[in-house]
Amino acid sequence: MSIKKRYVALLVAAGVGVGVGWLTLGGSAAVMHYTSDTEFCVSCHSMEMPYKEYQGSVHFSNAKGIRAECSDCHIPQEPMDYLITKIRASKDIYHEFVTGKIDTSEKYEAHRKEMAETVWEQFRENDSATCRSCHDFDAMEQYEQSRDAAKMHEYAKANDQTCIDCHKGVAHFAPEAQLDSKAFDALMAFTKQTTADAKVVYPVTAISMGDYGTLNPTAKLEVVKANGDDRTVTLNAFQMKGAEQVLYMGEGQRAIVATLAEQGQNALKTGEYEADVYGNEWRSVALTGDIDSPVVDTLKPVWSYAEELDNVYCATCHAKIPGEHFTVNAWGPVAKGMGARTDISPENLELLTKYFQNHAKDVVGH
Repeated sequence: MSIKKRYVALLVAAGVGVGVGWLTLGGSAAVMHYTSDTEFCVSCHSMEMPYKEYQGSVHFSNAKGIRAECSDCHIPQEPMDYLITKIRASKDIYHEFVTGKIDTSEKYEAHRKEMAETVWEQFRENDSATCRSCHDFDAMEQYEQSRDAAKMHEYAKANDQTCIDCHKGVAHFAPEAQLDSKAFDALMAFTKQTTADAKVVYPVTAISMGDYGTLNPTAKLEVVKANGDDRTVTLNAFQMKGAEQVLYMGEGQRAIVATLAEQGQNALKTGEYEADVYGNEWRSVALTGDIDSPVVDTLKPVWSYAEELDNVYCATCHAKIPGEHFTVNAWGPVAKGMGARTDISPENLELLTKYFQNHAKDVVGH
């Protein structure tokens, strides 16, 4: 073969190689791009429910008219992460057409937590890479954010948190919180271990102090005398002028420990009013009366139960926030506002609020 023909053959072979490479690599890229399209993603029957949730989210419709598609949130752009995500997604096709794992709303709900945890873990592994492709701490104008949002973003930066730690329910409903009813039964069982000679006791639920009023859970009660579950106790607290019907945990600390009837207000032993820096007048008070409800002699089981409440009703949607992050007074409205977004019972919300307030930054260390 002449040199000229050899060159021609090499050029033809190279051209064929380039063509095959283009068809295989380019074709593969085209397929991957097509299968990342939102229209393709929601073409599966099992995606009907998450698609409806997404349509009701701020990522689908918002004042700025910016829409995040499925791939924007679920497919990282780094080549290796992109490839791994596409390989993982093949299981969705398998379950759609072979097992029917989530082909009904009942099945979908049964697996919602499992699926959510899988996605959340991926976000933790890549430091919420897809979120950060649009959202960046340095680009945030915190003066445009609410005070709480700005504070939480500062906290996240300082503690190396990632976006998904707090924004788990941003486009799809978070798994429904469920607390085993046996947990509260276990808490109440601790009241049976409280001995008659206990010097200090704490209510687990709101309890009555005869005609004097109601004592809130976790209020510290000093025992004067006891006969079984019948106890005479003293509550030391603080009262603010103008709000005489309630007693607070500390001066200036608006964690309510008791709500008084008129008889209770008349039975108080009181100190002198003193004004705080805000002009509110406070005085120390003591109320002695009788109780006959179950109590505990240590708050450890109460706080353990509250931590379970925190895990179920708070940490399901965002990272756990330590008690010392807010003050006693700040925790009240924060807990109430966040609790309204869940189906937590008023009794459990009160216990959870008391847990946060008793571990607040102006209580810890004092």
